This record gives sequence, structure tokens and C-alpha cells, in this order.
Amino acid sequence: MFNNIHVNPTMATLLESSKISPRPGGSPESVPLVFFDMLWYGFAANQSVLFFDFPCSKPHFLDTIVPQLKQSLSLTLTYFLPLAGNIIHPLNPAEKPVLRYRSADSVDLTVAESDADFRYLTGNQQRNCDEFYALVPLLPRAVASETEVSCPVLAIQVTLFPGKGLAIGIVTHHAIADASTVVSFIQAWGLVNRIGPDTENRVGTDLAESNLLPSFARELATDLNGLDSLYWDLIIKECCPVEPPPPVALPTNKVRATFEVRADEIEALKEFALARGAAAHLSSFTVVCALFWTCAARASGGDVAGDEVEFFGFTVDCRGRLRPPLPANYFGNCVVLAMAELRHGEVRGAEGFVAAARAIGAAVKESAGGEKGVLEGAEDWPAEYAGLIGKRQFGVAGSPRFDFYAVDFGWGKPEKFEPLFIDGGNSISLCKSRFFEGGVEIGLSKPKDEMESYANVFSEFLNDLMG
Repeated sequence: MFNNIHVNPTMATLLESSKISPRPGGSPESVPLVFFDMLWYGFAANQSVLFFDFPCSKPHFLDTIVPQLKQSLSLTLTYFLPLAGNIIHPLNPAEKPVLRYRSADSVDLTVAESDADFRYLTGNQQRNCDEFYALVPLLPRAVASETEVSCPVLAIQVTLFPGKGLAIGIVTHHAIADASTVVSFIQAWGLVNRIGPDTENRVGTDLAESNLLPSFARELATDLNGLDSLYWDLIIKECCPVEPPPPVALPTNKVRATFEVRADEIEALKEFALARGAAAHLSSFTVVCALFWTCAARASGGDVAGDEVEFFGFTVDCRGRLRPPLPANYFGNCVVLAMAELRHGEVRGAEGFVAAARAIGAAVKESAGGEKGVLEGAEDWPAEYAGLIGKRQFGVAGSPRFDFYAVDFGWGKPEKFEPLFIDGGNSISLCKSRFFEGGVEIGLSKPKDEMESYANVFSEFLNDLMG
């Protein structure tokens, strides 16, 4: 099925499993789940892998690297204490869910070894999606009692590629953290590991100076416009479980590839759209998403009717848009969904990119909302998005401002970031480019024939643009 693609399955040998507890004295031990978190109840957990080009031997890995990672993870969790806990889903409808830590709680850490081709896995070319799943853990199973269901929210795997590099695989429950919080946690862990265990007394200061200390100011986000109660009632009515659904079934029958858009190409996209009147909101995010949407539509061939409506969904960070605003380092979820729509023929037509940029820009602007701000109409969102099921739609996770390549455990910047959660749908991932200042990486997962068609259209579009 995967002709001309490296097909050796990635195998990882388990070396050890352990449970990492925070140091004593962390806080808070409990934070309520609010509307922004409940939006993601029932979604699959987020799995991703960071690769590091750091050749080391197995003895050095087990005797030095792993003990340091355990110590630094324990110390970091002291400042991100709820991540070591569980979502407590009460069986009494009169109560609401919380993210709670107790002294016996911990985070599962798996240590493994792989003989897979490190260079192949960290490339931009087409790669078999299945080969990455041995590098990420699953969340431990939820535990039910007579009064509640307790669901872990974080698990980590560290994998050695002897003499080649390392990989850190992370899985998080979607209802406890958005990408902004996850990036901050990984960067904080890297910082703590880099400065070393002998500097424990300065960790808090270093995290604060690096703007990596989380804020748990839930009082500013609790039951805004009565939405906590409304969404909790809906979760109960729909019997939505707190335990995430299983990840994608293997084999995925997909390949993944990374597409780079350089800063000069982004500026050219902006200028091209501006010259044709698409001035609604020409951020890098807007034009890169419009580029993807247009190329995806053109790559579909004649399989889609021109008058079929298709939708492009994305999330908008609300931390600075609420009244009053939340801190930029607010811990948890704080995004709302936004949606642009066009007819398929409009997106794939000669002016498709401009139409897509205009529609996405307008959706970004509209997300600022009316009198209620970004929460305008939030009570109707479940019904609206349920109505999209079965329709042609695309989505994006991440943002050009997310810099996974700024993570530093003391081994140099990551060689590659791979988000596995895009394998389960028709979404892309976005993050800052590793190699091009001001550039963006697009992560894409598709069946091989569709990927090749998309790659051809993408390359042709940018070549024509840059002339």
C-alpha cells in the first residue's frame, strides 16, 4: 500500500516504567473545569513527539539522561501540580468536574529503546503514520467508584535511538489544557532539566523570568454567562464519558509530511491577497491557512461538486479577549472555535486563495463577537457544530506563534516536532519553523495518493507565486 515509502514498522523495546510524583509543597491541589475545558470533553487525547538529535549510548542514557529527566519532571510538576492529578467526573449531576491532585497521584513515565531510522522519522518527506505510535504512551485507564470517575491527564515516554538521538512523546487529556498550556509545560520542563537539579532553589525565579509559571486564576473564567452549568448539563444529557476515545486505529493507511512556508513566501501571500482586496485580517495564520485550504480544494480533482459548501475551522485564543482578560500564562483551555465557509468551486477557482483569505480573516474578526465578546452565541455552539457532521470540512490545530523548537533540555533545539493527533481527521497542524526565521511548518496526514496530489498543487502554487 505504501509504495516507495519506508515501511519498516517502528518498534520500541520497553526498558522501564515508573511513576513520577511532584515534590511536596506544590499548589493548587484542585481547580474546577470550566466551560472552556468542557468544550473538549469526549475528544481524543493529544499525542505528539519531539525528536532531539543528541547521539548517546544506552549506558549514558540510562545512568545520566533518564535520572535527570525524572528529577526535573518531578520538580516541574510541583509548579504544574494539576497535571499530576486526575479529572474527577462526579456521578452526582449536582456536582461539577474538577482537576484534582492528591498526594498519592503521579505521572506515568515510560522509558524505551528503538532501532528505527531516526533520520527518516525526522524528515519532512512522506512517512508512514503508523511508525510513530510506538513513541507515544497512552493515558492510563480511568477508574470508577460509586461516586465518581477518576481519569489521568498526562503520560510521557522517553525513547532512545542509540547513537542517534532521543524522542519525548507526550499525551494529554484535551479537557485540561490547550496547546498554549502544553507548550509552556514542555518548555518549563526543558528549562528545569537544563539548569540541573542542584539549582532547585532558583527554579521558581527562572520559570517566572521566562514567563513559564502557570496562572490558575480560575475565578476569572468560572461560569461566564452561565456557560459552565449549561455545558455540564449537556455533558450529562449526552452521557459524554470523561475517558477519551481510543486513538486512531492501526493501520491508519496514511502518510504524514511537513510543508515549510518561508517568511518571504508568507509576505508574498499577504501582498498577493492585499492587492486583490482581501484586507480583513491578513496575519501569517490567515494566509497560511488560506494557502492550505486552496491547495486542498484544488488537489481534490473533480470528486467534489462546485456548489458543495465546505467549512474551515480553527481555534482562537481568548485569554486576552475576555472582559476582564485572563493572564497570558493562564493554565487550561481558553480557546473558542471559529468557522469560515465557502463553496468548493470558490476555493479551488482562480481567485480561491483570495476568497479563502477573506473568509478566514472575517471569521477571525467575527470571533471578537458582539456585546458578549468572544462568547457571543456560545450557548448555541453544540447544536451548530453537530450540524456540520458529515459535511466537507477542514481544521487546523496550533498556530505560527507556537514554538516547539524553543524547547531546550540541554541537548540543543528539537530536530523535529510531530503532532500525531492530525492522523484522526482532516486537520493540519501549524507551528513555527525550525529552519526558517519567521516561517511556518504545516503538518499534514493523508492517504498516499491524496498526499502526492496535495504536494504537487502546493509546490506549483508557491512556485507560481514567487515567480
